[in-house]
Amino acid sequence: MILGLGGVGTYLAKRLVHEGYAVTAIEPDGELIHHIDSQLDARLIHGSAMSIDCWRDANAPSIDVLIAVTNNDAVNMLAAMVADRFGIPLKIARVRSTDFFSNDSVLSTADLKIDLIIHPEELAAQEIVRLVKRTAGIEIIDIADGHTHVMATRITSDSPLANQNLKTLSRTYNEFPFRVVAIARGITTILPGGDSTILPQDHVLIMATRSNLTRLMALIGVKQQRRHRVMILGGGLVGSRVAELMGRDVKVKIIEKDASRAAELCHRLSHVEVLQGDGSDADALDLAGLCDMDTFITATGENETNIMSCMLAKHLMTTQNNDTRHGERKTISLVNKEEYLVLAATSGSDIALNKKVLAANEILKFIRRGELLSVAHLHGFDAEVVEILAAPNSPITRIPLSRIDPFFHGKILIGGVYRDGQWKIAVGDTRILPDERVIVFCKSLHLKDVHKLFLG
Repeated sequence: MILGLGGVGTYLAKRLVHEGYAVTAIEPDGELIHHIDSQLDARLIHGSAMSIDCWRDANAPSIDVLIAVTNNDAVNMLAAMVADRFGIPLKIARVRSTDFFSNDSVLSTADLKIDLIIHPEELAAQEIVRLVKRTAGIEIIDIADGHTHVMATRITSDSPLANQNLKTLSRTYNEFPFRVVAIARGITTILPGGDSTILPQDHVLIMATRSNLTRLMALIGVKQQRRHRVMILGGGLVGSRVAELMGRDVKVKIIEKDASRAAELCHRLSHVEVLQGDGSDADALDLAGLCDMDTFITATGENETNIMSCMLAKHLMTTQNNDTRHGERKTISLVNKEEYLVLAATSGSDIALNKKVLAANEILKFIRRGELLSVAHLHGFDAEVVEILAAPNSPITRIPLSRIDPFFHGKILIGGVYRDGQWKIAVGDTRILPDERVIVFCKSLHLKDVHKLFLG
């Protein structure tokens, strides 16, 4: 049961319905319910999250999971306690206040009967910091307990991968195993087959084991380095929290448009340089020292400002005279509308993040933890990477990968299998055995098909 369909609630409801979950939602906004009703195969109840009659109407005692994501922290926390009285086993609540995160909080999650607290802004800030502190100028995702990696990188015209057919690529570079598992081209995500070709400007995902990651980076031409100079546009909850989490190891500048907010940040973040100005103006960015930065982050509350400012910053970074590092400079944008994520990632942002997607992924991982070992969303791709156990007698264990039902082609790609004590790249004649751990890549709306293929 979901309380609140604004923001995270609607996105999460759509994901859950697509994965085959039965969803009931309580929402006080009648117009929002009318708008969503035609898009969502769920039971929608018009009423207050604090109305016990609505809970009874939703048959609360039969609910397995409560997800309270209204815009009111107090309502969400109280809802968890009400859910506990109804006997709902799992309670998840969105709480923006950081007072409930520390070990010395006056009220603990146990007191509040909450099994998982979700703070979208905190999740976004931590993810940005993780990306900035990467040891390479690319995005690398750890999977399979860190034994395998997925590397995301942009293909330039002079890349050895440009204009390469994947079958030819695997024959040409066969010194170590790796696999191209996804391609973002424009606003389309492709789960490629052997006949697919990588084009210049494609954003590709490549899977390799940890022991071969350095060799893969050398093949692609990626230089290892740390990001030490960061500029953040927007000093709101996310921007200021990113600066705070960076600590003193990274040189951080914040550009904040509001004078009073800028003054407040100057007082609170003594190790951060705070500038008051309009970060969407090219001259202002130049005066602020953009060309000396390694990473540019847009974290205002406006989608258009974040996307366009990243485009502007990318242009200024790449056209700087005598710049030998333009390929290593990165831009990260916070996009509040999930439909704009791929657009942002294919325009001026190297990485685009969405608070709703991050929060929903955290919730879904918690709900699925009994079925899937791990799930991660791939930034800039309409795709997920999943680690899962193949159930005995499930469809995936009956035939080699080359004979998988064509229905799954382009929707699901088997990346690797844990066998003989190590992760191995999966190929066409690989046959998955019962109870083997497998890494799967799938389109975001096809996780339910992964369930069907691996869990029977």
